[in-house]
Amino acid sequence: MKITVYSIEKNPQGKFKDMIDEFIKMISRFAAAEDIPLFNSKISAAQAKGADEARKSYTKSFEPYIKNYALALDKDGEELNSEEFSKIFDNGSDIRFFIGGAYGLEKSFLDRTQRVISLSRLTYAHKIAKLALFEQIYRGLCIKNNHPYHK
Repeated sequence: MKITVYSIEKNPQGKFKDMIDEFIKMISRFAAAEDIPLFNSKISAAQAKGADEARKSYTKSFEPYIKNYALALDKDGEELNSEEFSKIFDNGSDIRFFIGGAYGLEKSFLDRTQRVISLSRLTYAHKIAKLALFEQIYRGLCIKNNHPYHK
């Protein structure tokens, strides 16, 4: 199984990146995992113009990657408990998560994914949301594999 997390963010670094890398290492017992941050001058320019332009640029950046079993994170998405989240991994061998930028994601992009989920009704900084997502990926795979981490 391959799990990829795509996010709109400048080059991550520091303690959060180190913790995400540690979860990727732990996940590797069960699946290949990858963190792919996307950011470029077009996204930066679009964000300076406003929310609609920014969301369009996020969609354009994600376009080449939206295939297989795709999930988007969105504040209005479906809230899952950890057991429900673990069932995501029943949906194929190539699972892709998408985290939008500061302005969220376009409805047209959300409609192209198989599922839209929310980590919480709270709003998190990108690096915190991504860290929480990687922890839940690890937890979900532990549940699927009867590993005691979840207890």
